[in-house]
Amino acid sequence: MVRPRHGAQVALHKPADPALDRSSMSAMRSHSRRRFLQGGVVLAGVSLLSGREVAGQQAAKVPRIGFLAVGSREGRAFMIEGFLQGLRAHGYIEGQNIVIEYRFSEDRDDRLPALAAELVALKVRLILASGTPASFAAKHATTTIPIVMGGIQADPVATGLIASLARPGGNITGMSMMSAPLGGKRLELLKRTVPGLARVAVFWNPPNLAYGPILKELEAAAPALRLTLQRLEVRVPADFEGAFEAATRQRAGALIAPGDPLVANRPRMVADLALKYRLPALTDNKEFVEAGGLLSLGIDLVESYRRAATHVDKILKGASPADLPMEQPTRFDLAVNLKTARALGLTIPQLVLLQASHVIE
Repeated sequence: MVRPRHGAQVALHKPADPALDRSSMSAMRSHSRRRFLQGGVVLAGVSLLSGREVAGQQAAKVPRIGFLAVGSREGRAFMIEGFLQGLRAHGYIEGQNIVIEYRFSEDRDDRLPALAAELVALKVRLILASGTPASFAAKHATTTIPIVMGGIQADPVATGLIASLARPGGNITGMSMMSAPLGGKRLELLKRTVPGLARVAVFWNPPNLAYGPILKELEAAAPALRLTLQRLEVRVPADFEGAFEAATRQRAGALIAPGDPLVANRPRMVADLALKYRLPALTDNKEFVEAGGLLSLGIDLVESYRRAATHVDKILKGASPADLPMEQPTRFDLAVNLKTARALGLTIPQLVLLQASHVIE
């Protein structure tokens, strides 16, 4: 408390009119309240606008990519899962921080060019091409949007998709399956497994450019193994049963079904027909053996698509596909189904079993 010094006068200033003072104070409080509310509205408006701007900026940052595939979603499901696993490893969660536009040919590959054009019209950041025909459709649809191939059997250099494996040079890169050089090994596996084998039927899908090198490699290796090859044309799933009938009618002792999407998308259908016609069959992918097929030799497609996500991540972060080398397989998996072997009356040689990376009892 401050006390006045001795003799000093302390003046207390009282209002002359108490009623007027109360009115003035009320007006001041009302004015202050209006100013406060107006300020709050302004701040709320600024906050709302800022929130919209942030949301818009975040939406703009979420990349939208395309997935163009041969066949159906069901048929490519295990490859899609491998791709999504790869994306998650790089921090991308579908529907949260990355959007994927899927397009499937549904067994009408003539639709692929139009589907690729749809993705281009959507201005996707890149296209993941699944299957050789899808890769060519994407290439013809755009020369600017990056294309990542999930796994291509055709020789990407010989077919003109890229300039070289080390430096693709354009807007395309990805995973190369390069399974044609395995033709001799596949024939050798069948020769060891099927006693007295002399004739091998081979599926052939003429529109797929991957078949040229595959058939060439098989035909080059067959004479040394004293084998004759029989081509069976299959273009649609409805051709499968007729091809098996033709193979047994012409006394083929085994069948090779190259990993065309037509086959890769329907491993169980092909496995069931092979068992029905009692024809030992071999294809590229272990999913065929898991579905009841006898043998497979080739790359792990799930791993191929998982690794394709690494290329996608690099491109989304600014890398050019022209400078990203095509990845080639470093290993091939041999899978054997012993249950199917017993059903066919076959004994898998120990040498084959020792080389197998997957054995199904």
